[in-house]
Amino acid sequence: MNRYAYKTTGLAIKALAKLARSDIQIHNEKNIPKGSVIFAVNHFTRIETLLLPYHIHQLIGIPVWSLADYGLFVGFLKTFLDKMGAVSTRDPDRDRLIVKSLLTGEAAWIIFPEGCMVKNKKIIENGNFMVFCDGCLRPPHTGLATLALRAEFYRQRLLFMQSHAPDEALRLAKLFQIESPQQVNRQGVFIVPVNITYYPMRARENILSTMASLTSDNVTERMIEEIMTEGTMLLSGVDMDIRFGEPIKISQYMKNAAVKKDITSTQAINFDDPIHSKKILRRSVQRVMDRYMSSIYSMTTVNHDHLFASLLKHLPRPYIDTDDFKRRLYLAATLDLNKLLAFRHKSFDRNQISLLTDDRYLKYVNFLKLAIQTGVLEETEEGLIRKSAFSDTPEFHLARIENPVAVIANEVEPLHTLQNELETLARQPAIRIKYQLTRKLIQKAQFDFERDYANYAIEGESKEKSVGRPYLVKGTSRNIGVVLIHGYMAAPLEVRELADYLGSEGLYVYAPRLKGHGTSPEDLALRSYTDWVDAADEGYVIIRNICKRVIVGGFSAGAGLALHLASRINAVDGVFAVCPPLKLKNISARFVPAVNAWNRLLNRVHIDGGKMEFVENHPENPHINYIRNPIAGVKELECLMDDVEERLSTITAPALVVQAYGDPVVEPEGAFKTYELLGSADKLYQVFNYENHGILLGEGAQRVHRAIGDFIQHCGKDT
Repeated sequence: MNRYAYKTTGLAIKALAKLARSDIQIHNEKNIPKGSVIFAVNHFTRIETLLLPYHIHQLIGIPVWSLADYGLFVGFLKTFLDKMGAVSTRDPDRDRLIVKSLLTGEAAWIIFPEGCMVKNKKIIENGNFMVFCDGCLRPPHTGLATLALRAEFYRQRLLFMQSHAPDEALRLAKLFQIESPQQVNRQGVFIVPVNITYYPMRARENILSTMASLTSDNVTERMIEEIMTEGTMLLSGVDMDIRFGEPIKISQYMKNAAVKKDITSTQAINFDDPIHSKKILRRSVQRVMDRYMSSIYSMTTVNHDHLFASLLKHLPRPYIDTDDFKRRLYLAATLDLNKLLAFRHKSFDRNQISLLTDDRYLKYVNFLKLAIQTGVLEETEEGLIRKSAFSDTPEFHLARIENPVAVIANEVEPLHTLQNELETLARQPAIRIKYQLTRKLIQKAQFDFERDYANYAIEGESKEKSVGRPYLVKGTSRNIGVVLIHGYMAAPLEVRELADYLGSEGLYVYAPRLKGHGTSPEDLALRSYTDWVDAADEGYVIIRNICKRVIVGGFSAGAGLALHLASRINAVDGVFAVCPPLKLKNISARFVPAVNAWNRLLNRVHIDGGKMEFVENHPENPHINYIRNPIAGVKELECLMDDVEERLSTITAPALVVQAYGDPVVEPEGAFKTYELLGSADKLYQVFNYENHGILLGEGAQRVHRAIGDFIQHCGKDT
């Protein structure tokens, strides 16, 4: 191989990698051993052939060559592939070249064990690894394992002959075009299984497929499919998770006595000469192939599409209630994939509650669109109807376009433990799913609080656990339920008096804990307002699963979160906001911009000691509120209210805004502006002549409670 050509072509690939909008995540590169390595990689697109050698080269620092389909070696692409170190599967010298480079360790190799692109990702048939390629079903090729064993056989033989039969060592070195037997790698030959998972996998017309159609009359249907699929992935952006498995050390398969005898035989053995241990090595080839195939397909990075497609496949009935399906999707997305021996996509790191509320990350809606467009689902007024597309078998090279949902489901079929869990989840009765989800969310909120309290509570400053713990007040009727959200630097105890009053009126009430609250200011300083939005959403789903109608409300920052929730979820039956902080009066909030500017200046000059991260707080309810206010938290509160202000006009549910006339924290004019901006036709603004901010607690609070109770009863009236 021409190293200069390899290097210059690598620069071209680097440019291509930067041009592509792929987000490439590399996992477990520590599994790449020192020595001669063949990377056994699953094959789904041409992207692996072009980009993977560059990325592995960046990790190991030596050339990475690959075995590529002979059909690619035409025209300009042949010249390009030759320069980047690719060898045609029909090159008569390929095996000797691969073994030679493994003997010296001068290059690593990428080989695709399936022997072709597995476009339908169907790799399991009756429990065995099988590949559908070129119109027939066959086992994966064993050539990769054979090459690894042959390379290790001759590596050990060359090392042995150096001291026991130098002439034979020289002859073998010449046979493999090695300048000296001393160049032979002493660290061994390894196979490293590699899995590449793409997400999302979508195919559509793009600039590359359009140009190909316009500039050539010889573009085949297969070529268009590949450009549509792979061009979209490159140009539109796709996450690529490249995961390296545990290395397979080939020397362990050389320990058989018969194999050792052949290795140490002083008789001349040429590259293709038969040896006595050939049958033993063939059995080893099969075992090695089973190992790397199992490893490759156990490392699939599970994403939302995998869960959606698999659940859809396992549902016992074709008629699907949308709300019930979303509940199952949430439960699937919150499974402990580590316990299920599966790897997870980074999008599972965030809270999954939006799957049940506004789907703000578009995980569900994008999959639904794909399933409807490709005929897997039909949308009706009653819900969804699943078609028989999972059993349909489109022409192999069109699978990624005509039936991508089945392709996605096929990819995680080898993950048996996960599949068993998803099948169980798909077959549970709807009422059990609803109960399971409610219990899970309540337990999650309790667990999150206990964990955060253990991690952040400060002895002598943090309040008792009873202050910060979220709670459910059980009512006597499931007709109306209330989500009641506490304020900034406070805790669920802040709204307990109102919750108990509403509970005495027969209502179910759930008071969530906002992240960073009920623990310590240091905890609050780490949180964003989107964490608070997630907590409010979790509370909404709990009450929605219990009650027919849901009213959301809150105090101060909790009022802002209630309005935020009502702007995103049309199913909310009413919203009330007590002292919403659209405009703050508190002095600590006024100098936050100056403090932030000061802290940024200190960052530039690398000074930490002078930073101001907290300001003193003098709360009305010191048994609940923090006495230190994190600057970062005030900034998040401002971001929340800026977001809320833009959303107010989209709220259409009945609304109540309550304000204290002499509020020392919130400007009453901001509360009135909130009222004016609301898009609700049915809305009310009430002012109480109180001089405090916390009007839900203590003397006079009962009047506010009754006003809120009356509003809730108004929302519950049948129209």
